Order: sequence, then C-alpha cells, then structure tokens
Amino acid sequence: MVREQKRTVRICTAILLALVALTLLPIALLVVSSFMDEKEILNNGYSLFPEKWSIDAYLYMIKQGATIFRAYGISIFVTLTGTVLSTAITTMLAYPMSRKSFRWRNALSFFVFFTMLFNGGVVASYILWTRYLHVKDTILALILPNYLVVAFHVILVRNFYTNNIPDSLIEAAQLDGANDFQVFFRIVLPLAVPVIATISLFTALTYWNDWINGLYYINDASLFGIQNFLMRIMNNIQALKSTAANSSMMINVELPSFSVRMALAVIGMLPVLVLFPFVQKHLIRGVVVGAVKG
Repeated sequence: MVREQKRTVRICTAILLALVALTLLPIALLVVSSFMDEKEILNNGYSLFPEKWSIDAYLYMIKQGATIFRAYGISIFVTLTGTVLSTAITTMLAYPMSRKSFRWRNALSFFVFFTMLFNGGVVASYILWTRYLHVKDTILALILPNYLVVAFHVILVRNFYTNNIPDSLIEAAQLDGANDFQVFFRIVLPLAVPVIATISLFTALTYWNDWINGLYYINDASLFGIQNFLMRIMNNIQALKSTAANSSMMINVELPSFSVRMALAVIGMLPVLVLFPFVQKHLIRGVVVGAVKG
C-alpha cells in the first residue's frame, strides 16, 4: 500500500512538473526572443535556442529611458490608487449586501448584478466621462472609468462575508456596544483578508494591463501609462520602417521591431511577477470560498 502511494505521488509530481514546464515555456520564449538578433528572427522566426544574441531591443528602450520611467510612475500611481479605492468601495458595498438585517439587501444585490448583464456601451460611457464628468486628459481618466467598481468582485466579497463571518459574531460585537463601522473595520475586514487579497490582485492586474482608458480618454502623451507608451513605441517603429520602405531616398533604419515587441512584453510583466508571490497564498482560498453561492 505504501509503495503504491509513493508511486502515485511520483506520477502526480511528474505530471505537475510537466504542466509547470508547459506554463513557463511561453515566458521563456518571450524572454529569449527579446535578446534575439533581428535578422535571425526574420529568417528563422522566434526560437528558444538562437544562434545569434543581441541587446539592440533593450538599447533602444534605454534611449527612451526618461519617458519610460515617467510612464512607469504613472502606471504605478494609477495601479496603487485604483486598487486601494476599488478595494475599499467593493468591501464596503458588499458588507450591507451580506447582512440579512439590511432592509434593501435584495434590491442592492439586484442593482449590482444587473450591471454585469447590461451597460450603456462605449459611446454613452465616453460622453458621460468626457462631457459631464470632464475627466479627459486627466489622471482620473485612468482610474475612474470601467474598473473602479466591478460587480463580480462585489458579489465575490459578499459571498465570502456570508459564508465565513457568522451572524452570531457580529451580534455579539453589537451587544458589546460596537456600531456598524467598528464591526466592519475591527471584525469583518481582518477575517476577510483572503478575499481582499484576491480582489486586490485582480484589480491591480486590470489597472496595470489597461490601455483602453488611455486610448479613449488620454491625448496628452505625458499622461500615458506604461501600456499606452509601449504601444506608442511600437507604432513609431512601424511608422519609421514603413517610411523607409516607401521612400525613394536611401534611409538607413535599423530598428529591432520584432525583438522590441518581446522586450516590451518583458518590461510590462515584471511588476506582475514581483506582486504575485505575495498574494498567492490567499488567492485560491479567496476565489473558492467567495465563489460559493451565498
């Protein structure tokens, strides 16, 4: 019996290691390709084992150093601010929805769920944010639209509250003289760390990877986040190459467009790789428990 169990463990471990290797393979290809020579990519395509290495893509990125740092700073500020605000609003909105004693609990839950199914569309949203709320070409345009309150996150947190925080605990605190704010901040939030970490990670990834808000609401290049700035670099490279190809004059343009794409992706994913290990232990519990119907 013990021998069979060990054999089963070895087989499961081997399968999991194979799955991990398959998961890491695209990331390895991404990193290696960012150091490939441009001509080799054109001739042989991307490879995990290139014959010729080059750092031209990163040298080109270094030349954009000051602008990249500014774009990084904007993305970091937007991600941190948006994540804190979104998490605060989500956790506070989910709390009354989880309380059976709250009179308008069902109506509020329906209102939140309704927004998951229907919305006004891009045109209506654009008119609202630009004509009436005047966020165009401001840092608020990267924070407020689309991601500040996500209905799925609210429902996830509500279900976590319902399934993991007993009513008797809250009632005992109220009997001791605690008001709703004291109950929420001293009892509910400390017990909800897993789901808070989960929605914080989801929100941070959404803000960090977002380029839609910058595309719709930002014309001032000094307000570009890292994703929009990287897209601009790629478009500039393509424009220069197109100009060189179509011009009757001999223009020597040696820009690593293919390897730059990979270098841009590497730069864009670095903060995510740094952030994920800190919230990984809470992620599975927060999703699984919060996804259970309350």
